[in-house]
Amino acid sequence: MVITNKPINKLMFMLPLVVLSACTTNKYAATNKIYKEKTKAFANTIKAMPPLTQQIDSISPDQQTFVGSVNFGIRKPNFVIIHHTAQTSLDQTVKTFILARTEVSAHYVVSRDGKVVHMVNDYLRSQHAGLGKWGNDTDLNSSSIGIELDNNGNEPYSDAQIKSLLSLLGTLKRKYNIPTANFIGHADIAPKRKPDPNKFPWKVLAEKGYGLWYDAVLNMPPETFDAVVALRIIGYDTSNLGAAVTAFKRHFLPMETTPEITPALKLVLFNLYPKYM
Repeated sequence: MVITNKPINKLMFMLPLVVLSACTTNKYAATNKIYKEKTKAFANTIKAMPPLTQQIDSISPDQQTFVGSVNFGIRKPNFVIIHHTAQTSLDQTVKTFILARTEVSAHYVVSRDGKVVHMVNDYLRSQHAGLGKWGNDTDLNSSSIGIELDNNGNEPYSDAQIKSLLSLLGTLKRKYNIPTANFIGHADIAPKRKPDPNKFPWKVLAEKGYGLWYDAVLNMPPETFDAVVALRIIGYDTSNLGAAVTAFKRHFLPMETTPEITPALKLVLFNLYPKYM
């Protein structure tokens, strides 16, 4: 009897685990299928010879041909843009990003407890940045990786969340050789529209090599110092100067939130902008 009961008990113990595993695996089966179908369509577009819908206008077909070069590679991201979700849970954000009607997504979502959910292949264009500008780049969706932090915008970021974020940033920087200066926030590229990530520890990231920061000892700017030009050199869109100033302060001077160019802003800006040149 002892020999007979042991395998039965083991089977009864394992059965709930199998059922639980199946439920967990299939939770997003429908949207994962759509993801797979869309990536397959993109792959077919890339593999087509000659490339589809890439003929040159106003030149007759007999004057065009395609010869595949052996010297090419896949496009890679050059920026990382950090957001906060402005939602109450990881599950809520994931649900938002798998609904087609929302038309928004991110490459990664980092939860409050440090869990990282990868939602879009790094080489694909996630719809996270929206309308924005950084320097001369007006399509940040095409040139960046978007990271959403599970945060309502008015709460502290947990130690576990920041730890996972730093690990993720380290991997991305190493893998794609992303310049230190190119780790920025949503508010930096869209100052007229977005405040995120709000109350974020940018200095902590900069100390680890993800973003730039000003030195502890600062030199006084001359009377002729042009703060607007310096903001542009860093990358800010100054078409709405007040919004650009507020975004800069949110990133580098969180104790100030006014849109005015203050002495403190000039001091920090004067010592910071040469690092971006």
